[in-house]
Amino acid sequence: MKIITDHMDRWKTAGILLLIVGIVGMIDNNFLTWLFFGVVYLVAFYEATKLFNATETRLFLYAILIWIAAGLYPHASDLLLLALVIFAGSFAYWRKIEAQGFLPLLYPTAGMLFAWMLNLEYGMPSLIWMLVVVALTDVGAFFTGKAIGKTKFCETSPNKTLEGVIGGVIAGTIVGTMTALSLMDISFLAALVISLIAAKTSIFGDLFESYLKRNAGVKDSGTFLPGHGGALDRIDGYLFASVVIYILLQAFGY
Repeated sequence: MKIITDHMDRWKTAGILLLIVGIVGMIDNNFLTWLFFGVVYLVAFYEATKLFNATETRLFLYAILIWIAAGLYPHASDLLLLALVIFAGSFAYWRKIEAQGFLPLLYPTAGMLFAWMLNLEYGMPSLIWMLVVVALTDVGAFFTGKAIGKTKFCETSPNKTLEGVIGGVIAGTIVGTMTALSLMDISFLAALVISLIAAKTSIFGDLFESYLKRNAGVKDSGTFLPGHGGALDRIDGYLFASVVIYILLQAFGY
């Protein structure tokens, strides 16, 4: 198929990523998962500093310390607030630290911390569920958009079509609901609602990263992944979906 051959690098990289993620998921060891997430986080954090034009060298040290603390402290979301307080104090004291340095401490830090909390509180099945929802939304939007897409979705991402978005959300919701019901002790209503909202949210996670790239005047966040660009280009939807899935699971009483 032309749609495959024209994006061969993308599919090869996706296959390798799926293999790595599959191995991490099958082993299901907290330390290995923390280590894998940490590598992804630090690469994405570095890319985010470039997009935000945040050149303060101490930021990367903050990111390392945050992730080390996340592996030791059970309530990872608290670390986000702590990091912001520390950075704000440093900013006020030295007055030479760039204000935009706050931004990488929110994005991608918040999404990665919530993804880690999903693993800590709900286990690997919740991460597989999130993976399925976001991946199927992305793939569904890609193929639907290529097949029947005509209506531009928004100015932020000119290549994204409304038809593609609808197709992606439907695919992510249906397969995500089935995945949640098969892997987790969860009601049909909760699985459906959370999958639907997470699928929609992942679309806007992708749009947000597109907005950042357009503002920075770059096509990709990096060159880490052939055919995909940088780490942020690959995890943008997950950074938003992780927050939504965690909060909604709490809201449904799980």
